[in-house]
Amino acid sequence: MSLTTNPNVLKWVDEMIALCKPEKVVWIDGSKEQLDALTAEVTSLPDGDPNKMYHLNEEKLPGCLYHRTAVNDVARVEDRTFICTRNKEDAGPTNNWCDPKEMYAKLTPMYDGVMQGRTMYIIPYSMGPVASPISKVGVEITDSIYVVLNMNIMTRMGKAAFDKLGDSNDFVRGLHSKAQVDPENRYIVQFPEDNTIWSINSAYGGNVILSKKCFALRIASFQGKNEGWMAEHMLILGVQKPDGETKYVCAAFPSACGKTNLAMLIPPEGYLKDGYKVFTVGDDIAWLKPGKDGRLYAINPENGFFGVAPGTNAKSNYNALASTMKNAIFTNVALNNADNTVWWEGLDKNPPEDATEWTGIKTNGKEWTAQKGADGKNKKLAHPNSRFTAPAVNCPCISPEFDNPEGVPVSAIVFGGRRASTTPLVYQSFDWTHGTYVGSAVSSETTAAAAGAVGVLRHDPMAMKPFIGYNVGDYWAHWLEMGEKLGDKAPKIFNVNWFKQDENGNFIWPGFGDNMRVLDWIIKRCEGAVDADETAIGYIPKKEDINVSGIEDEVTPEIMDKLLDVDKELWKAEIAEMRRYYNDDIAAKGGKIPQALYDELDKIEARLNK
Repeated sequence: MSLTTNPNVLKWVDEMIALCKPEKVVWIDGSKEQLDALTAEVTSLPDGDPNKMYHLNEEKLPGCLYHRTAVNDVARVEDRTFICTRNKEDAGPTNNWCDPKEMYAKLTPMYDGVMQGRTMYIIPYSMGPVASPISKVGVEITDSIYVVLNMNIMTRMGKAAFDKLGDSNDFVRGLHSKAQVDPENRYIVQFPEDNTIWSINSAYGGNVILSKKCFALRIASFQGKNEGWMAEHMLILGVQKPDGETKYVCAAFPSACGKTNLAMLIPPEGYLKDGYKVFTVGDDIAWLKPGKDGRLYAINPENGFFGVAPGTNAKSNYNALASTMKNAIFTNVALNNADNTVWWEGLDKNPPEDATEWTGIKTNGKEWTAQKGADGKNKKLAHPNSRFTAPAVNCPCISPEFDNPEGVPVSAIVFGGRRASTTPLVYQSFDWTHGTYVGSAVSSETTAAAAGAVGVLRHDPMAMKPFIGYNVGDYWAHWLEMGEKLGDKAPKIFNVNWFKQDENGNFIWPGFGDNMRVLDWIIKRCEGAVDADETAIGYIPKKEDINVSGIEDEVTPEIMDKLLDVDKELWKAEIAEMRRYYNDDIAAKGGKIPQALYDELDKIEARLNK
């Protein structure tokens, strides 16, 4: 029985049933009874069934489940991810493009009868609090219980989403089938103009939880451009000051730059004693929309965290680890058979002796991790991209405003990358337009020789490169339009770099919880409470305004000088590289770069040459 009378939903569902030909159709209402029954079904499958999930230790990890995917299906597949717009130029140079007619013609035969002998699950869900004016409704059709259980954590899933939708046609249509999990025929396809996502031949996380990058960024960024809001790859955190006021910051970083750590930051002892608190609103995605008062408001469209497990531990990210302790799903980590719990590299230094590594091989974990693999590196028990899906409500520092339908007012937007030398610890853009340029220039240096030469710049504008659902030039233009719309109520824009190194390649900023010291300065700048030095690239802190109380031995005045240094020659090279990037990587390949960004380049260059 369907959960809705919406004619648009029913017509589309009927079409998908006719195409996929499932043996059975189940509408997901989000009730505990239904979810318990699905969990019982998927955990009772025989060992060796690729769909099987396992219960973990009910005392230590209550309500938690374990799953492993096929060895060829362990990560997002950017080369199989497409943006299908009617005009090629609308997809732009950062996306794989295919004509929608051509892609539908290619995929439709693959879905024909793909669910024969299987159950089709129809999942209604809300991105963001159901009552929010910023939230959106999606419906995902899938043949995977794993997807249903993950969607229950990651979204507000169930009948309430249909109640919100009413008879509207404004919902995102997601069709997923694991099919044969065939990597040669794996496609993750977004049709932005049709509000549609099709995913086939994957059973892994980000490729099949269609609410995640597919909807929350690729489709939503396109919707935002057309409707006057923004979907960004940003954390949202709140800093509560001793006087009780909370300021909210959004921040965007490429991978391996400490995004989740910052989202769930625990302030240094001195700040805690003074009464500062940090609250997490979101760790990955922000939807931003001007509010009634003209300020920019953010919601986290998700309801959970889909985090990388390796490296997460009580020291690196206590709050993330705590979030996984109940009702979480672990994918491709290792099992500790002694007590039926999970393990991964970086959790602690004691691999379990009685272990099952992520592909299902039972082994002595200590011996296994001491062996060299084919790549010459020590073998891993957990896959490097193994994941946890954890309810946001579990997070010890989850914001009291997490479910606020209006969202939270954003004071600052922060960009950052991994740069060894050029970029100072923190600087503030001169204005929104300059800040948009700063976002477009986000980049990180390659760190491993295996990835080619060390120190090569990887450009990742706004940390959105794989997720912009349309032409990157139009995306930058949309940023500029938002700035005009917000005017003097726009958040201030900053850039941070936690990764500056000395001549020996050692990081000179302690990072982690100490990043609070930089956040503190950012907030004071937003309030007009501290002055700054004007440089060619933006406003730099006066060194006495970065609080180093408690880390004076580590961050000496000399180190602080290095952290805040703006080397003109390095910056001239940076500007030359940005011109090359704009011209060769974007404009030459069909990206429409706004003139205002070229003007910003000229201005920075002129200031550097003074």
